[in-house]
Amino acid sequence: MSFGTGKTGQTTRLTYDDYVHFPDDGNRHEIIDGEHYMSPPPTTAHQAASRHIQFQLYAQIEERGLGRVYNAPTDLQLSDVDVVQPDLMVVLAEHRHYVSPSRIIGAPDLVVEILSPATAERDRSLKLKLYSGRGVPEYWLVDPDAHAVLRYRASSGGYRLTETCTDEIIYTAAPAEGRTEAVEARVDLRKVW
Repeated sequence: MSFGTGKTGQTTRLTYDDYVHFPDDGNRHEIIDGEHYMSPPPTTAHQAASRHIQFQLYAQIEERGLGRVYNAPTDLQLSDVDVVQPDLMVVLAEHRHYVSPSRIIGAPDLVVEILSPATAERDRSLKLKLYSGRGVPEYWLVDPDAHAVLRYRASSGGYRLTETCTDEIIYTAAPAEGRTEAVEARVDLRKVW
């Protein structure tokens, strides 16, 4: 098995069983449709944006007991051949059974990816297609250079870009079985950059 910076060109589709044997070398390793991808560690600006978004989501979702907020390097297994590490994930309380001791198994309610030079193309194409195809209802693409967040929501036939936010983005989820209140979390993007 080879390890490169992007698609490695292997002919065998890799699985979660292969993934757990990847080296702990400080890089981010992911499998998308059985192909291995590797990225260098994120920049400090990337991590700062992630932390600022995470803290706001945490205060409004996790502290209210409505769900959990996870950050990289938490593994997300969407199928046997799709294992990624999103920058941030929200798993609402009614989906807590997706959380195992080692990873999230199943579609989180929200996935957030922060664009960086090493991952931007993958986040905009492969991961957008992956999250849409595997039932993630909402996907945020955070662009630190543009100081904007692109919100994608599931609709018939895939994701639809619903808005580009520069001042604030609001995550909402209707009441669900086991949760009588709606979820609303406001992220002040002016506090992110």
